[in-house]
This record gives sequence, C-alpha cells and structure tokens, in this order.
Amino acid sequence: MANDNGGESHPSGEGLARLRAACENCQGCPLGATRTKLVFGTGNPDADLMFVGEAPGGEEDKQGIPFVGAAGQLLDRYLFAVGIPRESVYIANVLKCRPPHNRDPLPAEEDACIGYLREQVRLIDPRMIVCLGRISAMRLIKPDFRITREHGIFFHKGKYLMTAVYHPAALLRDPSKKEDMLSDMEKIREKLDLLRGELDTTL
Repeated sequence: MANDNGGESHPSGEGLARLRAACENCQGCPLGATRTKLVFGTGNPDADLMFVGEAPGGEEDKQGIPFVGAAGQLLDRYLFAVGIPRESVYIANVLKCRPPHNRDPLPAEEDACIGYLREQVRLIDPRMIVCLGRISAMRLIKPDFRITREHGIFFHKGKYLMTAVYHPAALLRDPSKKEDMLSDMEKIREKLDLLRGELDTTL
C-alpha cells in the first residue's frame, strides 16, 4: 500500500523535486512563455494510484496545482464516494502548462512534455494509472482510444494496469455520463484493492 506523503524526505519526493525544477526551466514549446504557473503534479509520491489528465485549466494555471477548479472538485467528490482519499493518490497532466483558451494540446506540445510525465510515472511507480479523458488515454493507452466505448476497460501497458474514465469537465457539460463515471470509479477501487492484496484474489 502507499505510504503517507513523505514530502521531499521520501526518495520519490526528492526525485520529483528535481524533476519539477527541470520543468520550471523548460522552454521546449511556446507554452512555457505563456503560462502563469507551472502545473507539475500533486499528491503522494509513493501512490499506488495515479491520475493523468490532459492539461491545466485556468484555475490550475493560477494556483499551480492540477484539478483544483470545478472539474477537480467534481473529481474529489467521486474519490470521496468510493473511499479513495485524494491525499493517497498522485495527480498530474500530460502537459504542465496551460494551452491558450483551454484548447486541446497540440501533438508537438505533448511530445515536448511527455518525457516529464514518463519520469513522474517512473519515480512514483504506481500500480495503476487512470487517464482522465480521451486525450490522456489516446496518448498513454492507444492512439485510437474511444472514451465513449472503452471507458472503464482495463489495459496492461508494460508493468502498469491502466484504464480511462470521462474527464470531469466532460461530466460538467454532460451530466448523463455521471453514473458511468461512478461505476468506473467503483471498479477502479475494487481493482486497486485486489492489486494491494486486500481482497481474496480467487473471487
């Protein structure tokens, strides 16, 4: 199981701090010059469960923390509903800087930033990665990922178990998907418990 957040005294935390410093100086794409704050990632550096969204929004750009706006508050409610403390997980985005007007990330921007995410994943070494929305899933699971058809389905990618759920922002626009999201989050919790050995794996 994941330990409590040990901050920078934890080896993963120390590595993340160094990686964050590298991100702060990044000018690999034009977004580095237009951001208000770097949105690196937040949470337990030893998390079993990692969430990956697509890019920061306006509130995240102001605070420098992922998923703190309306979509993030909705994600918090789902985590609470299925008994996953937000402080036990790690949350990041494919991009660390906000695209103008919250447009979709450009492929070149993803290419410039993906190395930082890969290093975050390596340092945190979660048991499961959950993509928040189609853009993250298309980058991390498979390029032709269809969120409406494949949300909640588990995939093995290397050593990691991965799945994707609707982006919370999409749920704010289309509340009819909220029940699917709750079902997917419940499956994530059940699968995580199995990975942690907290349930009988013969069931």
